Amino acid sequence: MDEKKIQERRREQEELSTRQRAAILGMQYLDTRGIEDTISLLRDVVDLNVMYDNRIFPLAKGYDANPWSFGVTTQTPQSFIGQIQKEYSDSGKNTQFVLISISGFRVLMNRYDPPKKIVYEDIKISKTNDVEALKSVSNILQTVKADDIFDYLVKQADKLRASDIHIENQRNEIRIRMRVDGLLHPVANIEKGRYRALMGTLASRANISMAASDSQSGHIQQEIVSDSGNDKHLLNIRVETVPTMYGQDAVLRLFNFNEDMLNLDNLGINNRERRQIDSIINHPRGMVLMVGPTGSGKSTTLYSMINALNTPERKIITLEDPIEYGIEGISQIPINTTAGQNFAEGLRSILRLDPDVVMVGEIRDQDTARTAIQASITGHLVLSSFHANTASAAFSRMIDLIGINPIFSTAIKLVIAQRLVRRLDDSTKIDYEPDDSTKRWLGNVINNFPVGIDRPDVNTIKLYRPVSSNEHPFGYVGRMSIMEQLIVNEDIQKFLRGDVQEVNTDAIEKTARGAGMLTMLEAGVIAAINGYTTLEEINRVI
Repeated sequence: MDEKKIQERRREQEELSTRQRAAILGMQYLDTRGIEDTISLLRDVVDLNVMYDNRIFPLAKGYDANPWSFGVTTQTPQSFIGQIQKEYSDSGKNTQFVLISISGFRVLMNRYDPPKKIVYEDIKISKTNDVEALKSVSNILQTVKADDIFDYLVKQADKLRASDIHIENQRNEIRIRMRVDGLLHPVANIEKGRYRALMGTLASRANISMAASDSQSGHIQQEIVSDSGNDKHLLNIRVETVPTMYGQDAVLRLFNFNEDMLNLDNLGINNRERRQIDSIINHPRGMVLMVGPTGSGKSTTLYSMINALNTPERKIITLEDPIEYGIEGISQIPINTTAGQNFAEGLRSILRLDPDVVMVGEIRDQDTARTAIQASITGHLVLSSFHANTASAAFSRMIDLIGINPIFSTAIKLVIAQRLVRRLDDSTKIDYEPDDSTKRWLGNVINNFPVGIDRPDVNTIKLYRPVSSNEHPFGYVGRMSIMEQLIVNEDIQKFLRGDVQEVNTDAIEKTARGAGMLTMLEAGVIAAINGYTTLEEINRVI
């Protein structure tokens, strides 16, 4: 379907929603699509800034007994409508208000106040506490047209490769921060008046309410066009809002709709770990679990595995809440847990469709866990995520969830715990010799490496530190995965079957390390020694 038809369908849905809203409010509804190009524009009836701030548009001038007619939207404050009614009534004039869509309002305003060609400057992430940079971006946002603030922020976040945009209400202003390479950076403070325009656009596109008294979830798909116009890609944006003391706070999670990025080769996985992953996921059945906190890259790694398995010979089905990336050739099913749906019921349904590979967004309860385990021993490869801090802790948590389960011991093949650390900019990083205390610490870590892992000489080790540049002010560019991979062998299965009396995280980890497992800390130290990241970054994250 081409872009024009997509826009027409969206507009049709919006007009239908506006018509239904008008019926609920007891207002007259007007579909402006038939008059947007021909209606006579009434000048100097309402101040331009008032029209933008309150989403109101004068449609017809009152004469004789006819009322003055105004188009208002679902974002127009009722108090402002009452104010207009009173002002006109005091002057002996009648007023009429009709509900129009947000899109209709924008089209009319574009005729009334044609957009001027403005070149907005790019946002630059700067050093912490750089007051001048913060002030500069805040001033830029004051120049961006009210209806364009949202698009501007999203495009800038995409340019910066930000994973999140945080919109936070303070006492006197709105703070906007972006998470880049895992760290939050303040980028601007804007006035409360601009907040209404920003949140109005967000609410309209994500189908959420600005006046809600509880938290909400929404979703937006937005096409991003490069400055040259030669490159286009689609962003999936997950929207979460929550009411605070001073207003609705929002967090926008950005997912770049680019299948080329979902590639195991791009995750920085070393050869040893990659061979283990390839061996497991190419097996026709079994279970693979990804564990780690929110924002540790679990979904990206799972999607990359799915992408690697995506061939015409395999049927792959996913259950997700929500769908973060759309992948061609895969059946992806949204599970709306807030509406009462759950992964266990969805999983039981899709197993009737004869899939080869199933991805379950997250195992959250006993029912889902048991169903996923059953699927993995009946001819399916099951991939899923699970909340635990380490690979060994995942077994302790799963045992707490389902109890000692011999079937689980034969189903589970691999558990990967993961964190994301910032990657050094290779063009600017510099090496240095660690001091004696750091060498002693490194020596303790290296001496505990499992058998079969090369132990570098502590006395010849070079570490690396970031160097600031105009392009990368913190000396880092992008992030990489640090993984702890636990292969389930016969000794690990004994814990899961109940053959071992003492079942705890430490005992499981000790057994796994005896079979060659590197902990995340050890994997991180190797990455720092190899010059991919810094020791400070490993300690911050792991």
